[in-house]
Formats: sequence, structure tokens, C-alpha cells
Amino acid sequence: MLNFRNTNIVFVVLLAAMIIYDVNNPLSFYWYIIAGIVYSLILFWGSYDVGSNFYFDIICSAKTDKKQIALSFDDGPANEFTPQVLQILQEHNAPAAFFCIGKRVQENEQLFKRVYDEGHLIGNHSYSHATWFDLYSASKMSDDLKAMDDAMYKVIGRRPKLFRPPYGVTNPNIKKAVMNGRYTPVGWNIRSLDTVITDEQKLLAKVTKALKPGAVVLFHDTAKAIPAVLPAFISYARNNGYEIVRLDKLLNIEAYE
Repeated sequence: MLNFRNTNIVFVVLLAAMIIYDVNNPLSFYWYIIAGIVYSLILFWGSYDVGSNFYFDIICSAKTDKKQIALSFDDGPANEFTPQVLQILQEHNAPAAFFCIGKRVQENEQLFKRVYDEGHLIGNHSYSHATWFDLYSASKMSDDLKAMDDAMYKVIGRRPKLFRPPYGVTNPNIKKAVMNGRYTPVGWNIRSLDTVITDEQKLLAKVTKALKPGAVVLFHDTAKAIPAVLPAFISYARNNGYEIVRLDKLLNIEAYE
């Protein structure tokens, strides 16, 4: 299994072998550069592929043949589109998971409470969602995640067990923060790219084409296209025999402490 520990072992052994060989049979410095580039590319892949389980295990889907899927939304709550998303979900009787940003919870407490009161799951998506979050120390990450927990507890009196890394990026420091907070990390296996794709038909085609049993679909309740795409996606899924269930039910995990 390709993971951070095994990769380090392999490259340490490889480097030692290269140095020993180099003593009697001088190697071009380019071989060391190539080894370094390969190592860096593997780390980059492991960091940016949320389903790679390179640094730690992340649940990205359910292993099932049942035609069940879960909807998830990142980056809210936000006044511009979250109310529309909630209205659509209510009209279609569709549960969802919202991985929220703590500072937006504080800015939109009543809207956040509405998300919870309408039966949707709440997860931790960090407090700051800072651009350089993945470069924070483990201690600073832990403080950031706890700040989100505290903001959530203040409004609804519950603390989340589920955590989704900002940008889907993972690294050893995030692993430490997850372990310190005893979170269950959750990813996705269908990424809508709704923050990039603005054409509603292209966005709908992308997510419907990828649909499969046990899928966790990633949307953003801050994306302009979602209020138009979401009803069509829900209808498509149901017309093709899929049941939309809440994320914790699909993955059989606990949502709160």
C-alpha cells in the first residue's frame, strides 16, 4: 500500500543504496535530482488526492451495492445561496451534510441553526479555511478546528465528530490535528467542481455521469450554479433508482460527540 510511511522507507533505502554505489561508481548528480522530483510528486499526489489515504485514512464513500448516495456541501453557511439550497432540500425531502466554516457560523448563527433544525448533518470544515491552512503547525490546526467546534456548540449545543479538510488537502500536521481532536475524517468520491464550472449543464452532466452506489457527492452552498443544478441532480438520481440518505447513515458513523 502506497502511503507516507512506506514511501519514506523506500526512498531512505534507495538513497542509502545510491550513496553506497556512488562511493565506487560515481553517479551523476542528476540521479539524486530525479529521485527528489519523484519523491516530491508522490507527496503532492498524496496531499491533494483526498481519497489516496496517503497520510491517514479518510472515508470517501460507502462500500455497498445499494443504490444509496449522500449529498454534502462545503464552505457555508452563507446568506447568498445557503437559504436556497435548504429550500430545495426541504422541497425534495432530501437530507444532506454541511461541512461548515466556523467564522461563517459566527456571522450567520440563525442560518446555521436552521441547517441543523431542518435535520441536516453538521461537520467541521475548520474555523478559518485560510488559504495557507495546510501550512499551519499541528498545534495551530488543532486550535483552528476547536474554534469551529466551539462556535457550533454555542449555537446548537453539539460538537462535531466529522471533519473535512479545507481544499481536501492532507499532510502529517493535519493527521496530528485530526487525532488530537478525535475526529472522523470524511472526504468524497464525486467532486462537482462547482466552484470552477459555471455552466449549469456541464456541471450537471459531470455529477450525473459519475453517479454510483455509495457515492458521497461534494457541492458548495456558496456556488452560484448550485440552486439551479441541485433540483435536477436530485430528480435524476431518484429517477435512476437512487435513494438519498444522510451521510452518517450512508457511512454508518457517528456525527456528533
